[in-house]
This record gives sequence, C-alpha cells and structure tokens, in this order.
Amino acid sequence: MRTALSRGSSVPPAGMDTASRPAGLRKRWLAAGVGAVLVAVLAGVSLGPVSLPPGSVAVELLNLLPGVRLDSGLSEREIAIVTELRLPRVVLGLLVGGLLALAGGAYQGVFRNPLADPYLLGVAAGAGLAVTVVLTLGVGAGGPLTGLPVTVPLAAFVGSLGAVTMTYLLGAAGGRSRSPATLILAGVAVSAFLAAGQTYLLQRHAESIQSVYSWLLGRLATAGWQDVRLVLPYFLVTSLVVLLHRRELDVLSVGDDEAASLGLHPQRSRYLLIAAASLGTAAAVSASGLIGFVGIIVPHLVRMLAGSSYRVILPLSLLFGGAFLALTDVVARTAAAPQEIPIGVVTALLGGPFFVLVLRTARRVLT
Repeated sequence: MRTALSRGSSVPPAGMDTASRPAGLRKRWLAAGVGAVLVAVLAGVSLGPVSLPPGSVAVELLNLLPGVRLDSGLSEREIAIVTELRLPRVVLGLLVGGLLALAGGAYQGVFRNPLADPYLLGVAAGAGLAVTVVLTLGVGAGGPLTGLPVTVPLAAFVGSLGAVTMTYLLGAAGGRSRSPATLILAGVAVSAFLAAGQTYLLQRHAESIQSVYSWLLGRLATAGWQDVRLVLPYFLVTSLVVLLHRRELDVLSVGDDEAASLGLHPQRSRYLLIAAASLGTAAAVSASGLIGFVGIIVPHLVRMLAGSSYRVILPLSLLFGGAFLALTDVVARTAAAPQEIPIGVVTALLGGPFFVLVLRTARRVLT
C-alpha cells in the first residue's frame, strides 16, 4: 500500500483524508459552489453591450419560477434580452464548463495523472477534423452542408467519439497488461494523425480557414435554447455516471492490485468512467468548439482548496467549472466590446500559466 501511494497516487485512500476533515467543511464548499453558480448567472445576464441593473435582472429571473410574478422594472426589450439572449448563453456556459471540469477531474483520477484533461484521448483532434471536413466541403460545394444548423455540432460530436474509439482500439493492442499510460500514448498518436489530416484539408481549402478557426477557438454564442436542449441530456447522463462512481476513484488511486483486493474491478471501472467523461466532453465540444484548460484549472483549484478526495473534487468541479466558464464568457464579450474575444483565447491566457504551475509542482508525471 505504501509503495502504491508513493509511486502512483496524489490522493490518499478512501476515508484517510476525509475522515480527518470536519464534517461541515464539505457542506460549506458545496454552498460556495452553488453561490458561485448564482453569481455567474447574475453577472452573465446583467453584463454585456447593454448593461442591466443586477437587482432588476434578479427579479426577472425569479419571475421564471412557477407562480412568481414580480415587477422587475425592465422593458419588454430588456426582458427579451435577459430570457432569450443572455440566459441561454449563460446556461450553456454552465453546462459546458461543468462537463469539461468534471471530465478533467475524472481523467486525472482514472489515469492518476495530474496533467490529464478532457482532450487527452484525441477528442479535440477528432472534433477539429470532423468540423474541418464539414466546413471545407460546405464551402467547396457552395455551402449545402454548412447551411444546416445542426451539421457542425453533429460533426464535432461524431468526430470526438470516433477519435476516442480509435484511441481505445489502439490502446487495447497492448493486451491485458496495458496500463493507463498506454491510453495516454495512444491518444497522442491518434491526435497527431487526425491533426495531420486537418492540416492537409485546410491547405487544400484555404478559403475555409477563417470559418474553421473561428470554431476551433471556442465560442458560446447561441441564438436561443436549442444548444442547451441538445447538451442537457448528455450533461445529466455524464454527471450521474461519474458522480455515482466517484468513490471508486479514491480506491483506484492506491493502485490496481489494492483496488482488486478491495473487491473493485479496476479495468471495468476505469473504462466506464472514461466512456462517460468522453461522452460529456464530446457533447460540450459539439456545442462550444474547443475550449481548453478548464479541465485542468478547476479540478486542481478544488483539490488545493477543498481536499484531495474525489468525493469532494468531482461535485465541486461540476459547480465551479460551470461558474468559471460562465464568468470567463463575460470577460470574453466585454473586455474588447463591442467586439468579442473567443472564449478559448481567454481560457488559454488563464490556463497557460496555471499549467506551468501544475507542471512545476506536480510530484510525478505518469510514465
């Protein structure tokens, strides 16, 4: 047990860390996570090219509850801005950010690797290649494919899951002796292969580079609730599966042999969590494009502040990840108003230095 902890785990066994913490600590952090979500919603709906009074916005949001009818003092136009333009975008940010952060925490636990993030298994490369195919073919054929509003999200979703499947198949070539590192190396190989295909397509269809890169840089722009309705089922399934198995990540952290001796099936649990996290990541990517570093920043901050047990990390990552991305979106659309900065650029500016900090302070890197 001591050897497993020193070699492969930054997380103590289940019960070791949480038993030494006050019982109320987790409740306070849960309340902080809910509070962060509420602040993000209020800020995201109030701030923008047309600034609205936060108090009036809060009252109008309360009016969305059944049976509540209060006078917010907002005009019909301002109410439409709140309910039909900004609120769907904020809710989409909460869903996407929560999925990316939850997947990041799950990947870090499964791979026992502090540098793991949702794009580890080739998700970004698969989505990027699929969207590039759709946009280049659409431009080359006069736009018949890109004229369909669901085409790009669907292509990103299929490409993401296709890349994950390729990674699984390549990683499975190692047989029963394969380790978590095998999947990481397989993901790197698949990403390089798919990125090469994307580069080739962009070279052959230079006229589509701008449209492709506008998607690759990430965005939360939405014309209504359609994107929210598309992502919500995957959000619910991913959250349910990952959170129900969060205790198993604490057991996996001590090593596969010890986990098996405690009655856990390490490979089955690992692949179930990877599949759920990859499904959620694919759904997030399909709706928002490629938004990096959320899966590294949020779980590590939660680990540093609230504790190292995945029973704490995963629920709080879900809440704080959503709040983080929704607030980042506020910065993206107000910092250079009236122009909008791609949200992927903002998260990269925040995540780059944080990644270096994690790299310098991590006690090990999975090899």
